[in-house]
Amino acid sequence: MSLKRFFDRVDASSRSLIVANRSGLDPVQTVLEDTFDDQPVRVAERDLPDVESDTVLLVEDGEVLATSPLSALQDAIVMVNSDLYRTGAQGLDDLELPAVIKRLHDVRFSLRGYPKSNTEKLILVIISRYIEQVAARAGRGRHRASFQSLSRIKDERGTFQVYEHLADTPVDVHVYGTPDWVPSKALDVTTHAGHSTDFRDSWFVLFTPAPRGSATDRSPAAAAPSDRGPVALLAIEAEPKVWEGFWTFDPSLVADLNAYIAREL
Repeated sequence: MSLKRFFDRVDASSRSLIVANRSGLDPVQTVLEDTFDDQPVRVAERDLPDVESDTVLLVEDGEVLATSPLSALQDAIVMVNSDLYRTGAQGLDDLELPAVIKRLHDVRFSLRGYPKSNTEKLILVIISRYIEQVAARAGRGRHRASFQSLSRIKDERGTFQVYEHLADTPVDVHVYGTPDWVPSKALDVTTHAGHSTDFRDSWFVLFTPAPRGSATDRSPAAAAPSDRGPVALLAIEAEPKVWEGFWTFDPSLVADLNAYIAREL
C-alpha cells in the first residue's frame, strides 16, 4: 500500500483554458500552450462576444468554471520560475493564484521538471506555495509536507523561510523526507523520516483546518472557509524529473490522505 492508491480517487476529466479576445502578448500564449501540452487541459483561443479582451476562461462540458485576466496568468506562470520560490525572492504574500489555475483541481497531471521542461513542474510549485499560504493565513490546523530529502528545507532558502514562518504560527507543522538532515529545535516542526517509497518518491502538501474550539484552534478569529482548507496536493515521481500529480479541495479525500500519512509515515 502506498500513496499511489489515492490517484484512483481522482477522475481524469478534461478541461479547457480558453483565451478570449487576445489583443497581444504572444509569448504568454506560447508559454500557456507549452505548459499544458499533453495534459488533460487544452489551451485554445476564441473571439467571444460580451467577454473582455485578454480574459482566460476555464471550461468543462460547456460550463465556465472560472475566469481570470490573462495578465494574472502572466504574473503567476510566465514571468516567474521555480528559482524565485527556492531563493525566497517570491514569498508567501507575493502569490496570487489565478482562479482558473485553482479550479484545475482533481485533474491528473503528468508534469516534467527541469531540464525536461522549464514550465510544467512550476504548476505544482505554485499550488504547494498556495497551500502553505492557506495554512499561514488560517493560523490554526495541521500542515503536512514532504520533501523527498529533508535537507531540501535548509538548502532552498525560500522553502526554509516559509517553514520558519509556519513554525512561528499556531499551525501544527509536520515535515517528511529521507533523513539526510535533522531540523534544529529552533524550527518548531515535527519531523518524520524514512526510506520507504512514500518518503523517497512523494511530494505532498496538505492542510487540514482545526475544528472550532479544538485544542489546536488558537486563532483569535475564524478565517473564511475558502481561506482555510481543507486542501491537498499529491505528486509521485514516476520517473526521474517526471511527476504524476493532482490537487484537491475534496474534504473526504483530504481527510483520507491525512489519515494515511499520519498512520503510515
